[in-house]
Amino acid sequence: MSDLHPGQDPDEDDVARPERPGMAVVWGLVALVAAAVIVGGVLSIGASVASKASGLGGGGGGGGGTSTQAETLVIPDPTDTGGTPSQYITLSDLPEPETPDSTFSETPEAPETEITLSSAQATVGQMQPIDLNGTYTGGDGAVLRVQQFEAGQWGDFPVTIPVNGTDFSTFIQTGALGPNRFRVIDTDTGLASNEVTVTIS
Repeated sequence: MSDLHPGQDPDEDDVARPERPGMAVVWGLVALVAAAVIVGGVLSIGASVASKASGLGGGGGGGGGTSTQAETLVIPDPTDTGGTPSQYITLSDLPEPETPDSTFSETPEAPETEITLSSAQATVGQMQPIDLNGTYTGGDGAVLRVQQFEAGQWGDFPVTIPVNGTDFSTFIQTGALGPNRFRVIDTDTGLASNEVTVTIS
């Protein structure tokens, strides 16, 4: 049964009737899908253009596109050239440096030992005192004997001298006329001093 009022056109009711709520949701989804497709297409085109500009694009097609192929570094295998290997410089080929002379001795030298004799008089009369004195390095406590040169050899004179520190002194007397040669020796080691000459007149 129709609800139309008398004199009312049936189509006027359809035009004035509002759309159902379900249709609005469908149209909204369609609009979102369309917008996503459009944005995706724009981004895809932009990425393709950027890829070609940077040389990352694939093979060479038409339209003047430039393709870039990656270069591979190839290292050849070593081969024997058959040549003679170069000679190496060794330390044995270098001249030995000169060694400076060394004054160092592994055996320490013994301290210098020397007896020095002198006479206070060069000329005396018969039986006058002749003063003998001197030094003996390293001879502290040694006993020296006076010797006189006679008949071509040294003979003991009956006088001995003790050494105090490095010094010694004594006097002798003789009646032998003319030049007389004297010296002293260490009675333990036999070390002799220099000789002195005193003339007896």
